[in-house]
Amino acid sequence: MTELLQRAIAEIQQLPAEEQDAIAARILAELEDERRWAAQFAATTDEQWAHMAEEVHRDIENGDIISLDDVFPPPTSKG
Repeated sequence: MTELLQRAIAEIQQLPAEEQDAIAARILAELEDERRWAAQFAATTDEQWAHMAEEVHRDIENGDIISLDDVFPPPTSKG
């Protein structure tokens, strides 16, 4: 076990049982989600990746995308 994980567990152990269980449930759900994503990525074929890339290129060509700067505008500097 890493030092960081040991520190986190030590902090969690100081919490009431209900909060410990809530954190444990979130961690377990996150681990399961990561397993599912890893399995999905591993099962994706080169043909499927190529198809997804084609769709992205088509969306770009058609202008059917939104710039990340429009979604998450960069901070403006105040001078």
